[in-house]
Amino acid sequence: MTFTYIFGPVTSSRLGRSLGLDLLGRRVCSMDCLYCEVGRTDELTMRRAPYVPAEVILAELEQWRAENEILPDHVTLGGAGEPCLNSEMGAIIDGCRRILPEVPVAVLTNTTLLSDTSVCAELAGADIVLPSLDSLVEEEFIKLNRPCGGLSASDIAESLLQFRAMFKGRIFLEILLAQGINDSEENLALLKDYVKRLSPDRVDVTTLSRPGAYPVAKAVPPDVRAHWCSELSAACAVTPETPGTVFLRTGQRADLVERDQKAVTEIIVRSLQRRPQTPDQLALALSLSLEKVESALAVLVHQGVIHAVDADAAGLPGANGPFYSCR
Repeated sequence: MTFTYIFGPVTSSRLGRSLGLDLLGRRVCSMDCLYCEVGRTDELTMRRAPYVPAEVILAELEQWRAENEILPDHVTLGGAGEPCLNSEMGAIIDGCRRILPEVPVAVLTNTTLLSDTSVCAELAGADIVLPSLDSLVEEEFIKLNRPCGGLSASDIAESLLQFRAMFKGRIFLEILLAQGINDSEENLALLKDYVKRLSPDRVDVTTLSRPGAYPVAKAVPPDVRAHWCSELSAACAVTPETPGTVFLRTGQRADLVERDQKAVTEIIVRSLQRRPQTPDQLALALSLSLEKVESALAVLVHQGVIHAVDADAAGLPGANGPFYSCR
């Protein structure tokens, strides 16, 4: 069966083999981040709605479970925007626990909706929440994250502290650095103090590893990220996530899964619809041989379904091969 709102499992450095659920179906978000891998936000909003109804997502998950013997390490609620905007998120979390009771539930969030008590109550059902907070300097926050009107970095940070106080699960904080935008010493000092107060279970300091929504967003040099990791490590366990490096929780990985070429092509297209990727990234994330991936990419380029973006032109020198995208 071809799934519309389920993708993966993909290999994640934070969550191992992660089965993703798309709660939005399109690019709906409360921010329009310069670095967003899925592209520019089509609908900028703070309005919650059942963008993809819980019954639709859970029906696909039931079918996925029936077709797959190897379980993922996590089920991850995400999508092409902010998953907390789906007003049926709580029902989706409950459904994941019913269908895959052995698998922990993780939720990605940009943190903007944590001031809503109903959102916090729904998130309380998850095992892991992965919030992002890129800058506490208001000017940097506005420039990098391009939020809905009325949102401020200070309010978002305070709401995350309040959520942390009531949440019984784990918090994995992500800070993404963009060169010349939020990599300032002022932001580092503010976030260092904040991380001490938040006391997350993990902090990931990342930068762009794929082309972002806007070309102005560039990756920071390795020495800048290393400096941030060194400074923040005094406040929390910091992980300098390295593109291409993978840490798996279990050995339940179906390495180089045998699939026919049509199936390979379909899953590659679905993956590229979500974010640009190199052949190596696709092979790793989808547990496919590099040979099969490159063969499928060549056909898709010839058909005009996808196109290649040079890594240097994308501001990501050193990437292993060009990036392919459906955008």
